[in-house]
Amino acid sequence: MKALVLAGGEGTRLRPITHTSAKQLVPVANKPVLYYCLESLAEAGIKDVGMIVGETKDEVKAAIGDGSAFGLKITYIEQLKPLGLAHAVKISEDFLKNDDFVMFLGDNLIKDGIKSLVEEFNQSKSNAHILLAEVDEPERFGVAKLNGGKVVQLIEKPKNPPSNLALVGVYMFDKNIFKAVNSIKPSWRDELEITDAIQHLIDTGLHVEPHIINGWWKDTGKLEDMLEANRMILESISECCQGEVDKESKIHGRVHLEEGSQVVKSVIRGPAIIGKNTVIKNSYVGPFTSIYYDCSVENSEIEHSIILEGSKVTDMHRIEDSLVGKNVNVCKTRQKPKAYRLMLGDNSNVEVT
Repeated sequence: MKALVLAGGEGTRLRPITHTSAKQLVPVANKPVLYYCLESLAEAGIKDVGMIVGETKDEVKAAIGDGSAFGLKITYIEQLKPLGLAHAVKISEDFLKNDDFVMFLGDNLIKDGIKSLVEEFNQSKSNAHILLAEVDEPERFGVAKLNGGKVVQLIEKPKNPPSNLALVGVYMFDKNIFKAVNSIKPSWRDELEITDAIQHLIDTGLHVEPHIINGWWKDTGKLEDMLEANRMILESISECCQGEVDKESKIHGRVHLEEGSQVVKSVIRGPAIIGKNTVIKNSYVGPFTSIYYDCSVENSEIEHSIILEGSKVTDMHRIEDSLVGKNVNVCKTRQKPKAYRLMLGDNSNVEVT
């Protein structure tokens, strides 16, 4: 079995972060989301991976390389325009050939991995296996309608969803999917929808098996889900101290301090993770916070947030429920006249008190 990982896409819901960074490389618990996907594939025994890349291909290639760090062999497949998931399958036929394969969206997290699901697909002899999860906003996803445990209809982002069962970003297919993706027409979004391709399998009498997952799953495409995924991953971290903590600081709960980090006259309450060469000084870092490498936090409070590499937070009373991008400077100023002085990218969101 092979794998097809989608690491293209524009990441519009995470802008402005994704104006300058691939959405699949935004870190959750100080590890890029895409890494979790690749680790899941390796754990499932899959070695040969095709990776769909787009505008951010150089950044993705720099982060993943040839895949050997994950025990994988990566073949990069360029999708010039984001023309849909079924289009990604279509352009990958030369790589996939007649092999069964897993298609995994690179910005999705399935905490328990996919090893058991791959085994189930291999034993089921189905033509396709789709993962489903109950969601609160099914109109945001592809949605499945079941009848007697069988998939009878799939609809992409319906205005009036027939169920709350959303398609999780993991699919398993045999070679019949290629006939399907070559038979469908572009949707109203001008994309080749994977839901239409799977519907074609159903309509032509092929066997599409649903699997409703019990563990947690997150599509990390927007801020709330990114923070929730970060919280969930941090729930399972182990306590580790590879950094330095002075005598005036207090560490409570499961806190992971990476190499070169420093905690000075501060309180950190876990679960939390502090990245390499990051300095926390005269500050409070609360639960469910991930601070990446080469950051500085001084005279500030941060909780339930993600801070990306190279950023500085100084003299801030409190930051929470936030995602701060790379090389950002957040500080209190004593300049006169008193005013908010902002430099913000497109689609930014700022809340002040």
